[in-house]
Amino acid sequence: MAIRAMYNSSICSADVFQPKMVVPSFSCTFNTQNVRIGHCTKVPRNVNMEKLQHGYLFPEIERQKMMHLKRHPHADVIDLGVGDTTQPLPTTVTASMVDFVHGLSTASGYKGYGPEQGEKALRKAISDSFYKDLGIKPSEVFVSDGAQCDITRLQLLMGPNLKIAVQDPSFPAYIDSSVIIGQAGKFVDKAGKYKNIEYMTCGPQTNFFPDLPSISRTELIFFNSPNNPTGHAATRKQLQQLVDFARVNGSIIIFDSAYAAYITDDSPKSIYEIPGAREVAIEVSSFSKFAGFTGVRLGWTVVPEELLYSNGFPVMHDFNRIMCTCFNGASSIAQAGGLACLSPEGLRAIQSLVDYYMENARMLVDALTSLGLTVYGGKNAPYVWVHFPGSKSWNVFAEILEKTHIITVPGSGFGPGGEGYIRISAFGLRHSIIEASQRLKYLIYQEQN
Repeated sequence: MAIRAMYNSSICSADVFQPKMVVPSFSCTFNTQNVRIGHCTKVPRNVNMEKLQHGYLFPEIERQKMMHLKRHPHADVIDLGVGDTTQPLPTTVTASMVDFVHGLSTASGYKGYGPEQGEKALRKAISDSFYKDLGIKPSEVFVSDGAQCDITRLQLLMGPNLKIAVQDPSFPAYIDSSVIIGQAGKFVDKAGKYKNIEYMTCGPQTNFFPDLPSISRTELIFFNSPNNPTGHAATRKQLQQLVDFARVNGSIIIFDSAYAAYITDDSPKSIYEIPGAREVAIEVSSFSKFAGFTGVRLGWTVVPEELLYSNGFPVMHDFNRIMCTCFNGASSIAQAGGLACLSPEGLRAIQSLVDYYMENARMLVDALTSLGLTVYGGKNAPYVWVHFPGSKSWNVFAEILEKTHIITVPGSGFGPGGEGYIRISAFGLRHSIIEASQRLKYLIYQEQN
């Protein structure tokens, strides 16, 4: 069994549960009943789409959940996988959105298209709330429908003719968007990596930070802190090394700070706390996880004026063009909610959400470490990163799901460096966290004995 392998120091059986992309067989003629089932055009498929090795991780997790429920229709499934928030939005936030919606039904309150870059009041509130004393101007803040969408827009901005570096493990959208845009090159099955992507090992053996002198130069460096999935927040010293590395190599850092609100120690919450970062870094962030806006959809990207291409042209101008061409602006309703989040009352209410999820993380860490498991994260991010040495991640995922009805995420879904790990989300209801802790304790106890 996958979990038992950890205690026996043996590798899982050969029947590794590793889902691959399912490519349906299409016919341009007729099926066995002589019924036409499709029409082939003369348009070839995008070759970059063909290079994707599997379905995107989180829809695949949801598919596994649905299959499990089909097998066990009465199971009480606890979903600690995808990382969707569960606590209701603060009343002060929803009240602002409701008031805005009611205003849309009046002549004086109706608004149509807004600025593609976001409402001025929200851009200023983001600048004041998150970048006070860091020199970030409201004009450098671009409001969007979420960080993940902005990651793809940034890939579109930069184009296919460059190379990226990513943390390994890291959020899979960085790699998948690189594949789709045409940067990644061929997939090397043996290594589990794309040829033209630099994978920066960020495991416990490197203190969850890359050995930068061993990293080849790339034009873009995707860096997520606190990291999803490991939960590690880079220290000030580490981020200074990263900025210096980018400056020496003439690279641009795309810094994802979506979980910055969960940092509890003195780790930087923004790359712009580091001297020199304005000249080498773009920062992407989101209201999704700290404000519960996973369904509302609202985020932002900061592109400083000082960030220039090799020819001296400001990156900000091109990103503004991308936003104006590919995006009509974030929902005005969502922006009203975002502005309420950043009011004094809203910030206090949101902090209570953050505290709730971090207490969940503490409970999960305590439960798993009490069983002798090696556990990371849960201190500066609402994710718990659990090591099962000698086991394949998808096998551990499948065994936990089958025996406890708990959804987790296999670490290998975040890159080859995640093999042998499971990510558990603390974005659950408190009673679910308590129940999940008990089920996991019982399962591990059975395996140990």
